[in-house]
Amino acid sequence: MDVNNCLNRIFSFFNSLNSEFSLGSRLVDNFSNCFSFYWANCKDNESKAAHLCKLDKTFSDISSDPKLVVVISNTKVKNNVTTLISHIYCHSNEVKKTIHHTVNITSTKAKLFAIRYEINQAIHIPDVSHIIIITNTIHSALCIFDSIVNSYQQQSIAIVKNLRNFFLKHSENSIKL
Repeated sequence: MDVNNCLNRIFSFFNSLNSEFSLGSRLVDNFSNCFSFYWANCKDNESKAAHLCKLDKTFSDISSDPKLVVVISNTKVKNNVTTLISHIYCHSNEVKKTIHHTVNITSTKAKLFAIRYEINQAIHIPDVSHIIIITNTIHSALCIFDSIVNSYQQQSIAIVKNLRNFFLKHSENSIKL
């Protein structure tokens, strides 16, 4: 009987009616101009060269813009061990370097955790208004804005809440992935 009552309950991370995913209150409805994704096709030489130029400009902007934070991360899964390496730069200085290891976790869940962790770390740096995340997890990042019920919804809701608070602090705040 207890099992049936427990299983019949709607868990917050499987709740499609969560306010973060309701029409009109979604992040994409209210802050669509505050975030952007940049895709790089590194198989095409011309696209790769354009991407490298953009990365060079990003790093030159770090020293000239005191409100810019750049996060560089890499998430790899090998033999059921997921490794996240994250570097956070502000004013051309490395502010924080983190290495996380975990076992028996899906790649997408680990990548969403990485994005959640990086955003959480970056928004707590004083006076930050622009965050650029350079990552190999861009496909997983799109799950953040997916309002369908999925097993990653708990991570997505936490990321969306962090982003919403960051965007509400100042109208110029932005994030680029």
